Amino acid sequence: MIVVTTENIVGYRVDRVIGQTFGVVVRSRGIGGNLAAGLRSIVGGEIKEYTEMIEDARKTAIDRMTQNAHAMGANAIVMMRFDSGEIGQSMSEIVAYGTAVVAEKI
Repeated sequence: MIVVTTENIVGYRVDRVIGQTFGVVVRSRGIGGNLAAGLRSIVGGEIKEYTEMIEDARKTAIDRMTQNAHAMGANAIVMMRFDSGEIGQSMSEIVAYGTAVVAEKI
């Protein structure tokens, strides 16, 4: 599955637009991670526990989005983006979304 953040895919032509596709993940850091992150936030700097959690969530969201596009009959996704938000005080929502298309090699 080709996934790009651009409108076009170099070397391909979009033959058919199928529609929107997305993948959603909601993650919560465990109590140990929250404690470690809280202590780290006192001294400043990167909070690696949260960075790793968000990175993993983005990968999972992309996987779910591509599975959804594949089920729709697409072989590519254009204009892929991420969105994120907080649910409560301890959960993060990550959404990967884009347009599912059928692309033909030129």
